[in-house]
Amino acid sequence: MEWRSCYLDMVLVPLGFLMSIAYHCWLWHKVRTQPLTTIIGTNASGRRFWVSAMMKDNDKKNILAVQTLRNTIMGSTLMATTSILLCAGLAAVISSTYSVKKPLNDSIFGAHGEFMVALKYVTILCIFLFSFFCHSLSIRFISQVNILINTPQEPAFIVTPDYVSELLEKGFLLNTVGNRLFYAALPLLLWIFGPVLAFLCSVTMVPVLYNLDFVFAFRSGIKQQGKADQVLNGCRDCESV
Repeated sequence: MEWRSCYLDMVLVPLGFLMSIAYHCWLWHKVRTQPLTTIIGTNASGRRFWVSAMMKDNDKKNILAVQTLRNTIMGSTLMATTSILLCAGLAAVISSTYSVKKPLNDSIFGAHGEFMVALKYVTILCIFLFSFFCHSLSIRFISQVNILINTPQEPAFIVTPDYVSELLEKGFLLNTVGNRLFYAALPLLLWIFGPVLAFLCSVTMVPVLYNLDFVFAFRSGIKQQGKADQVLNGCRDCESV
């Protein structure tokens, strides 16, 4: 059977995506079962306590709450703006007739046909569009929280800290999904230069994300606390003797 240049694209690029999808499925399982071992679960728990504290003492902390949420909205706005600008640039490249859509040189592995080149740019464009969509929805939810967190706490009022926490968690969840889609576009950008670079980038991103998503200090803190308790108990035994 004759080896074709498109075989690398058909094997390496889907394999890299499957590795990334498998990692995020495992991360979602860890967040659901052991949330305090992950950055996502730990931050979500801290945000719930933060909302409760802000609404409980709203007269003194209302400005702090608004400024904190404003910084989060600015971050989501920056990512949404970057995504839509990249979408506009990719759309201009796709619709152009210049040689930028052609392969850089013949040393790049993978398929060089017009269909494959168009598929690469369209896939990257769709990823950035979904990232923009998630960040836009995140801004919407966090803006609602920015208003509702300063509502008066009356017994008959339906806006409770739990409701505000749910809105805030939806906003941060969409922000996380938008960021992960933005990260997923990096291997696709390298796919323009060949499937080998895209696969290597996907393989490299998994351990990088693993070190960013899991709380190793939490486990080491438990061990250090256990050792400290043992030392403290030993000192007490010495003093008693």
